[in-house]
Amino acid sequence: MAAAPVVVPRMKLGSQGLEISAQGLGCMGMSAVYGERKPEQDMIALLRHAVAAGVTFLDTSDIYGPHTNELLLGKALQGGAREKVQLATKFGITPAREVHGDPAYVRAACEGSLARLGVDCIDLYYQHRIDKNVPVEITMGEIKKLVQEGKVKYIGLSEASSSTIRRAHAVHPITAVQLEWSLWSRDVEEDIIPTCRELGIGIVAYSPLDRGFLSTGPKLMDTLPEDDFRKNLPRFQPENMEKNAAIFECVSEMAARKGCTSSQLALAWVHHQGSDVCPIPGTTKVENFSQNVRALSVQLTAEEMTELESYATMDAVHGDRYHNAYLMNLNTWKDSETPPLSSWKAT
Repeated sequence: MAAAPVVVPRMKLGSQGLEISAQGLGCMGMSAVYGERKPEQDMIALLRHAVAAGVTFLDTSDIYGPHTNELLLGKALQGGAREKVQLATKFGITPAREVHGDPAYVRAACEGSLARLGVDCIDLYYQHRIDKNVPVEITMGEIKKLVQEGKVKYIGLSEASSSTIRRAHAVHPITAVQLEWSLWSRDVEEDIIPTCRELGIGIVAYSPLDRGFLSTGPKLMDTLPEDDFRKNLPRFQPENMEKNAAIFECVSEMAARKGCTSSQLALAWVHHQGSDVCPIPGTTKVENFSQNVRALSVQLTAEEMTELESYATMDAVHGDRYHNAYLMNLNTWKDSETPPLSSWKAT
């Protein structure tokens, strides 16, 4: 007998009024980064299937492709789907891998995203990476104008430090902060998560399945095409993957005891972090999407949460999230401080 469909609950993201599905869908891999771009009609079908299943929080960016992912979503949202979804996109990274947050760039980026998505208003507009040359107050001031003009409903930040979040929030309330949060990426728990909760900011967890590692384990590497960027990430290098395999084995064993998959268990761990957290696992397959949604039905006790976390302590995870050569100008939250507002001289 087929499993009963999971009813995807709704949640309030942040304290500014945005309501979304309790699990979202990261759309990057449909168009970029993980090998060849997937067939457009298949991805449109997947997006519409997700919305029909109740996963209405869709996450993209103008750099995914670049631009092709927003165009894909624009096509998928035709025919009445737009009214059902909460659409999040991001700006700030150029195809040349530079980061910009000056007012003229912000405005041009927003206009471009609106056109590609075929919408009049973006529900949640993130600064994808922080421009360290522009006071964050200046960037936020321009997005605030976009809110006042009705082109953006809510504002978000991605990969921002605690102090940058505070400074931005003082200009206009931040609805959500997007960050990598998963069993093996937990360094945000020390400072950034408490800051978000103090300020009433929602948390959007990207890569909650550790970029597929907690779905399939080390054998994932045997399936990746040569142009998949995971091949260059430190954690996926053979010397680290061999050690990280022990984490996957422990999670898989516990999942078997729980009667679920390792990916469902990993997602359930994120869901159990609190009602202010929304994971956005990405996929390009309907069957994987359906499996991810069923994670909402997995219940974990406090003891099981502790057991899971013991498998992936900071010492147990080998390799960084990124390497410096890949990042170049794409700083993470650990390097996202901006100059003081007093230093800004408009051109």
